[in-house]
Amino acid sequence: MNQSKSAKATSPLNHSLHHESLNTTAPISGAAAWSDAPIGLTNAAKLPALFISHGAPTLAIEQSATTSALARIGQNLPKPRAIIIMSAHWVSTQLEISSNPQPKTWHDFSGFNQQLHELQYPALGHAALAESLAQQLSTRGINTAANPLRASDHGVWSPLRHLYPNADVPVVQISLPQHYDSIACYQLGAQLARLREQQILIIGSGNITHNLQAMRWEADSIDKTAKDFKLWLLQQLKTDIPTALNWQRYPNYKDIHPSDEHLLPLFFALGAGQRVSVVHQSMAHHSLGMDIYRFD
Repeated sequence: MNQSKSAKATSPLNHSLHHESLNTTAPISGAAAWSDAPIGLTNAAKLPALFISHGAPTLAIEQSATTSALARIGQNLPKPRAIIIMSAHWVSTQLEISSNPQPKTWHDFSGFNQQLHELQYPALGHAALAESLAQQLSTRGINTAANPLRASDHGVWSPLRHLYPNADVPVVQISLPQHYDSIACYQLGAQLARLREQQILIIGSGNITHNLQAMRWEADSIDKTAKDFKLWLLQQLKTDIPTALNWQRYPNYKDIHPSDEHLLPLFFALGAGQRVSVVHQSMAHHSLGMDIYRFD
């Protein structure tokens, strides 16, 4: 990923972009095709956007404070009609949206135990919704392609296995274009924000801190550098979004995120929701921030 891209955030943020969303005055094409329930929902039924720190692939088989928090979210939210999720593990040359109706569970890692490699998360995709999103975004000048072959990487199925263990919510994955920075991800989330009114759950899946070289698998200690960064960033999300988007001005930011793909899904979720609240905070393996944020 291009580490210099977020410097563009030095210009004043155009907050009106948050309201310039896809046309949802009528149901988005494809969204009504898979349910007879009414699309016109009240604000009380609007779902939040989420940022989930998905950690190592072992999250899928862990029982921890993080997985318990994910389970509570799934139990307490109204059941979504679909999930749109950006994972740090799908970096693409242009914006793509998975239109695979039955995406396979992709074990996009090696060196873990056999149980993890055999896990399946058989959630269906939603081709009609994906293709409609790709068409509407392209109409708005955002070059977007539907991808009918994409499998679900662990940034998708590992947290969703705890959030919706029955795999009974259709999942549409959206890629992270390699040229996108924090502002572009924020603006993309803003384009999708009003889909929350149609009971579509928007998720960014990455990590609030992510330096694999600093990880210590068996350590109980906490990396102060990583902890200080995530506390600083959370404060900016609460009080100063333009500064949050300028996160690469943080001193020695590459010690926390040597590359930016695990943080950028945060800004996708932020664009879709804006007002942040903390669902969960913790550290794992010394340096891996496992925070979960909700955006309303």
